[in-house]
Amino acid sequence: MAITLKSINIPDFGVPDAMPQIPADVYSARCDALLERAGTDWVVVYADREHLANMAFLTGVEPRFEEALFVLGRDGTRVAVVGNETMDYLPLARLEGLQARLCQSFSLMAQPRGTAAALEPVLRDIGLAAGESIGIVGWKYLEADEFDGLTFQVSAYVADVLRRISDELSDVTPIMMNPADGLRAVVDVHQIAQGEWGAARASTAVWRMVQGLTPGESEFAGAARMGYAAEELSAHVMFATAPAGEPIVGLKSPRGRVYNEGEGLSCAVSYWGGLSSRAAMISRDDAEFVELAKGYFAGLLAWYEAVDIGVEGGTIDARVREVLGESGLDSVLNPGHLVGHDEWMHSPVAPGSTVPLASGMPFQVDIIPAPVPQGKALNCEDAVTLADADLRAELAALYPQVWARIEARRAFIAESLGVTLKECILPLSNTPLCLAPLLLESGMLLAVEV
Repeated sequence: MAITLKSINIPDFGVPDAMPQIPADVYSARCDALLERAGTDWVVVYADREHLANMAFLTGVEPRFEEALFVLGRDGTRVAVVGNETMDYLPLARLEGLQARLCQSFSLMAQPRGTAAALEPVLRDIGLAAGESIGIVGWKYLEADEFDGLTFQVSAYVADVLRRISDELSDVTPIMMNPADGLRAVVDVHQIAQGEWGAARASTAVWRMVQGLTPGESEFAGAARMGYAAEELSAHVMFATAPAGEPIVGLKSPRGRVYNEGEGLSCAVSYWGGLSSRAAMISRDDAEFVELAKGYFAGLLAWYEAVDIGVEGGTIDARVREVLGESGLDSVLNPGHLVGHDEWMHSPVAPGSTVPLASGMPFQVDIIPAPVPQGKALNCEDAVTLADADLRAELAALYPQVWARIEARRAFIAESLGVTLKECILPLSNTPLCLAPLLLESGMLLAVEV
């Protein structure tokens, strides 16, 4: 297989406007499934400004500025326990019957505390009591070799209060987040449509960044081309450059540095449902770097070739690393991970993983190559989702515009990039598998020579 640079025009696949709304009964079913699988009297879901994904997935609303809890009970209780400011935000919730309880200890400091300050009486009034089992959903969970006791990835305040109420606590976070069958690891057709909204908009924003780069402009000017329209972010906007020979720190936000031809650039935008990232050279001619990029592109192709429903994550990991190794590269982190309201939820793709890929898994094709020479940058990340025939048919029936964009992207990848995707791989990005190693020639993309 030969990889070449080719002049390719990326079609306008369309940028979706209104975010698809997940039906209320879907949120209710998610809550019922969580309670059923937990097998506890109560489930308490923790959330804060950054760690909002589990609560948002279950209710359609998340805390802003402060912490929150979402409490589910077997008697049908559905209560959001929030601070002063999120109280006014809760009417946007999509879960029917969601009640609100004020806990001002969740509010920012110096805000009023005189109405309902303490968490413990609020939870006891909801019904949590001694002798009842409480499952806790944190923002992540630890594996057995990381901690040999019972702990929770929530604020200490929340954990301490729950321990005062009952000694029958358990960590049920894996029900939401484990990479095999977590509720957020295998999603429904509505979540796929919502993810496509974020992925399409994020990828379009990134491509606007890298097109029209002008040596001598500032990082702020370059980042401003993204055309941010106040979409919810699942990570900060990244735009990083550095002088030739110095490391490019890809996680950096723009700082106003003036960049020049011959330097590397790394940028990324991440909205709910999908991050898009591109890293390459602000150059017109760099034959040595183009060869390195071809080796990396071969690793990306290996991912798409290896991925299929039922394939174990370790098989994909090994194949990607094998192909990258032929060009002296490796993948810094997992080559591919699950994505949602958070930029990285978990991943079935890891060395030795026996977790099989399933229909409904929302992936970010995230292969970070190393080593890359100082002062250079190389990356190409976009979102895809796996879907079997039934899920594809449901998506086409319920969201025909989403399906039309997916089909158009698949056709482009085959006809212009020379890559035929398996039917189960749904590309959600508006720049699918598009890598321009020389950004001052952004119309020249890597492709399979046919």
